[in-house]
Amino acid sequence: MRKLLLALSLLAAISTPALAENYSDGIHKNDYKWLQFNLMGAVNELPGKSNHDYMEMEFGGRSGLFDLYGYVDVFNLTSDPDSDKADKRSKMFMKFAPRMSLDALTGKDLSFGPVKELYIASLIEWDGANGSTYDVNNQKIGLGSDVEVPWLGKIGLNLYATYRGNEKDWNGYHLATNWFKPFYTFDNGSFISYQGYIDWQFGMQGEYATSGTGGAMFNGIYWHSDRYAVGYGMKLYKDIYGIENSDSLRSTGIGHYFDVTYKF
Repeated sequence: MRKLLLALSLLAAISTPALAENYSDGIHKNDYKWLQFNLMGAVNELPGKSNHDYMEMEFGGRSGLFDLYGYVDVFNLTSDPDSDKADKRSKMFMKFAPRMSLDALTGKDLSFGPVKELYIASLIEWDGANGSTYDVNNQKIGLGSDVEVPWLGKIGLNLYATYRGNEKDWNGYHLATNWFKPFYTFDNGSFISYQGYIDWQFGMQGEYATSGTGGAMFNGIYWHSDRYAVGYGMKLYKDIYGIENSDSLRSTGIGHYFDVTYKF
């Protein structure tokens, strides 16, 4: 994972300088929004090698100063008592990641080299349960950017400090990047894309984690049309969520995800 992050950094460093976003003619000129529902199947999801289905509402867009990505997952849709998710305290998980453009806010061109735009970046992770150490209630804040990388094009690259809401304490850092690269287009306009993300946490305290580092990389190959998408993703885990891999609880390995999407 560290070698992969280094490779991405080197790619960014050697890429051609990015054209800065120009907001002199209004901050709403690039506004857009999207929404889709994904029916997902997970195989060997870590930690714990869980197999289960879930529905994901995924959304994003841009409005003036603000850039947004987020999703809400609902597990065990049929309330099957034999599901790997049947004993969860909560049936849902939410990620909400708004960013505020510093270029648009200041009216200045803050680009440099391959960095196209800078943001104040935030991330909220929440599973709807409340109180337990194992319930998810994280708030993260830091610096975000859009970076031009050879072949992949524009990627998001964000660095956050992590605040654990249940314990009222700061705990390490989170480096996140994501990409979406169409690489083959059919005669009817549909296309194949390589899309994915990296989440890497580091500097986590022993009070809250058995490993100081951990994360995952998702690599997806998807077919897209105007209304539908079908895809497969391979997720590579390494001590995910700061849980050291062990025989009793696997946190390092490979998971598989299958997806059928409808786009609104």
